[in-house]
Amino acid sequence: MGSVTLLSYTPLFLLLILFFLRVPIGFSLFIASMYYFTFINYGMPVDLTLQNAVSSIQSFTILAVPFFIMIGVVMNYSGISKRLLNFADLLVGHMTGGLGQVNVMLSTLLSGVSGSSNADAAMSCKILVPEMEKRGYDRGFCAAVTASASLIPSIIPPGIVLIIYCMAARVSIGRVFLAGYIPGILLCVAMMVTVTVISKRRGYPRARETRASIKELLLGARHAILALFMPLGFIMGIRFGLFTPTEGGAIAVLYCFIVGAFIYRELKLKDIVPIFRETFSSSAEVLFIIIGANLFGFYLTWERIPDALSTIILQYTDNKIVFLLAVNILLLVMGMFMEAAPVIIILMPLLIGPLQSLDISMVHFGIIMVLNLQIGGLTPPFGGMMFVCCQMLKLPMDKFVKANIPFLLAAIVVLFLVTYIPSLALFLPGIFMP
Repeated sequence: MGSVTLLSYTPLFLLLILFFLRVPIGFSLFIASMYYFTFINYGMPVDLTLQNAVSSIQSFTILAVPFFIMIGVVMNYSGISKRLLNFADLLVGHMTGGLGQVNVMLSTLLSGVSGSSNADAAMSCKILVPEMEKRGYDRGFCAAVTASASLIPSIIPPGIVLIIYCMAARVSIGRVFLAGYIPGILLCVAMMVTVTVISKRRGYPRARETRASIKELLLGARHAILALFMPLGFIMGIRFGLFTPTEGGAIAVLYCFIVGAFIYRELKLKDIVPIFRETFSSSAEVLFIIIGANLFGFYLTWERIPDALSTIILQYTDNKIVFLLAVNILLLVMGMFMEAAPVIIILMPLLIGPLQSLDISMVHFGIIMVLNLQIGGLTPPFGGMMFVCCQMLKLPMDKFVKANIPFLLAAIVVLFLVTYIPSLALFLPGIFMP
């Protein structure tokens, strides 16, 4: 392995150029890495480099990614979303800004069966926003609350980005999943408080005139119980060693098929082909990014860039508070330009050294990193959830940005609470998986 020189950083500069040229992330990572191993480093044969890159996804653990993507797809066809929407309306529809509150609660309930912020935002745009506009809600507010609420499924298990973090950082999926519950609930509360404040000022109506009775709540819970049981059963199965996270993903897919086809009777034979088509398409995209990111990580390791960065960082500060503040700012900026998954895979090899030197829990940092990067999805210029909502609702970006400021501030407050109060993330893992 060579020493770090200016030439060693050429692939990093090339990667940034490709990002700004809007080259797809997977291709950008692959091109920058292969440039290094083809034209700069002659010590590693190109065929061996490609073999190492492809073998990175030939593992049992990586199977969790397509399984959890498939859970979200099957859920859309199985009737689970509709029942969770009805239950969310019973829980919070009577509150000020009723449908805005339902929007936030639905994202929270869907966390256990979706795991994707972009998918959650798209779904709420389809099933909730049209009704919100009929009842007088401003379209900018509808887009802002929908995009901001979609942060929650990335934090509450089984978020797909959480799984990618666990693979990149090589930490327990079960512990990171447990760490996401309290921050996810905090995020839900913060968004609901924000909806209440804005709705009182603008006079947005309630979805229900009165609070749901105990009988109505129990009936709604009975219809939604099969969907609500899945995340609990998943966590408990991992905790008691009944299955691995990958096996749990396969079981959850089968569970959704059985519930949708034989209990709710809404999943039809004609839905099978679209389900597999969507799953294959989304999985291929994610897996190609992982291949490119692993190849790029191989380059970083070969040049010892993570060690050099760790040394530089620790020369300037050995204070956890300052370090976490600096990393939060870096992640917020990167989240504005890139999706969370590739940032995690690229940065984790660089950050593991400083994190270990400063004795920062990798479980705690996982929640910080995922929440931070997902917040970037709400911001210009390339925020994913922002683009989904603006495109589906035909809303100019400047109107979304203005309407989203209160929700963005609420999310950042939760981020800093989680950052500087580690027990918010580590309390549940400490109890159930000490």
